[in-house]
Amino acid sequence: MTKKIIIPIIATALFIVAVGLFIQKAQIRTPLQETPQEEPSVTINNTEISVKLARTQPEREKGLSGISSLEAKSGMLFIFENKEISPVFWMKDTLIPLDIIWIADGKIVRIDKNVPVPSADTPTNKIPTYTAGRPVDYVLEVNAGFSESNSIKTGDSVSISGI
Repeated sequence: MTKKIIIPIIATALFIVAVGLFIQKAQIRTPLQETPQEEPSVTINNTEISVKLARTQPEREKGLSGISSLEAKSGMLFIFENKEISPVFWMKDTLIPLDIIWIADGKIVRIDKNVPVPSADTPTNKIPTYTAGRPVDYVLEVNAGFSESNSIKTGDSVSISGI
């Protein structure tokens, strides 16, 4: 009589354990919900700047061309992974004056302030170019006057998040 009671109880317990293990394995294989990624930003002197990213060559070439305005504390961050080249920028098709902030090893190495928009009749080969004169990790473009109004200067530390 005890065999008739114990065997079904053991079988039921084994079934419950097997189902539990199956459910646990299924949950492990289910992709976790993606956590919302932090918005990309750059912080200099406690000033946080929200940025759009230019990671690829086509994104870097387009840059802020055709953009007619930037929010007060926003800009574009150009990312350079090749540490062998010193990038060169120009203002072709750019509609607003900018500050160009050159960043290497977590520090500002140069700032080109109040870079003007070239006049519409400037031939392409006469548009001025800008460079840090050395390889950089990042270039940050912000509204002209931003560096001055936020006391940003060469040598300041830069923190980048969300990239």
